[in-house]
Amino acid sequence: MASARKTLLTGSITFVAGLALWLFGLDVEIVIFTPSKVGVILMVVGGLEILYGVYKGMRTDNVRG
Repeated sequence: MASARKTLLTGSITFVAGLALWLFGLDVEIVIFTPSKVGVILMVVGGLEILYGVYKGMRTDNVRG
């Protein structure tokens, strides 16, 4: 279960970092990338990681019986 919690924690941190970039980086433009677009990508990756953590947690609970 610790692995599932770790996955949930890292997914949550990634999602929050992406949300902060998306909210506060709308009017900033760097030559190579736009922070708001990177924020959206991080939110998607964080959301997928959260879902994977939930899946891992449910799976280990079902194995225990």
